[in-house]
Amino acid sequence: MTRTSAVPTSRPRPLNLDKIGPSLAKHALLILGAAVAAFPFYWMITTSFKEFGEAAKSPPVLWPTSWHLENWVEAWQYPHTLWANAFANTIFIASMTTLGELTTSVLAGYAFARMRFRGRGVLFALLLATLFIPTEATIIPSFVLMSRRYLGWYDTYTAQIVPFLVSIFSIFLLRQFFLGLPQELHDAARIDGAGHLRFLWSIGLPLVRPALVTVSLLTFLNAWNAFLWPLIITSRPEIRPIQVMLVQFTTEGGSRYHLLMAGAAFVILPTLVVYLIAQRYFIEGIARTGIRG
Repeated sequence: MTRTSAVPTSRPRPLNLDKIGPSLAKHALLILGAAVAAFPFYWMITTSFKEFGEAAKSPPVLWPTSWHLENWVEAWQYPHTLWANAFANTIFIASMTTLGELTTSVLAGYAFARMRFRGRGVLFALLLATLFIPTEATIIPSFVLMSRRYLGWYDTYTAQIVPFLVSIFSIFLLRQFFLGLPQELHDAARIDGAGHLRFLWSIGLPLVRPALVTVSLLTFLNAWNAFLWPLIITSRPEIRPIQVMLVQFTTEGGSRYHLLMAGAAFVILPTLVVYLIAQRYFIEGIARTGIRG
């Protein structure tokens, strides 16, 4: 006689309604939030393909009755926009601002995290306190300082770059990352004869790469999206960035919304591509901020 072993039959697990309910609610909330965040982009793209009357219609039309692809060509060729020149200006200003802010933030963040000097805590607290000062409160003093009476930087690239070479938030972000580095690495480097700059260049910067990418991305996006300051500190179209060019679509007779949305798409698409490329480092850098300190 052969002996057969009993094979246990698998039974379907009962649904746990206590876990399914909160999970569904969480996903529904996330989907709602994503829809709210994506709606302005949807509105921008669809409006850019509408005709003028449909784009300015109230109540608004959510979907174009006919698609006008020529709006993008007309927006690019719109008088006095100088898109190619404006893109070149913006890339130059954003690149120089990003490079300068990254340099100052790395040096200051490392100094506040790894160097011991008198008044370090008080000075860092004062720097953080400046975050509570609204940007609007500094526009007039900055404009007077940049005017022809003092520095003489009005209507120049310098006035669009120099005021943004230091960011307290970027210094704070990099300080937190430098604080997270093991002290043993710094001690070993000192035993080998490495100073602060050698340790920063050879060991510190490679280990805080996510923070560097985050600072670079945020700085570049802020410089790319700058509007108010370039609008008041410049008057010549040939040195103005792309955000100011969007003003050309608004005249005394009103705004040409279909062309304005096409122009806004020109401005946003490059930054969207940059973010999609660097989003992994950006999310990692934000997630690890404040672990120590």
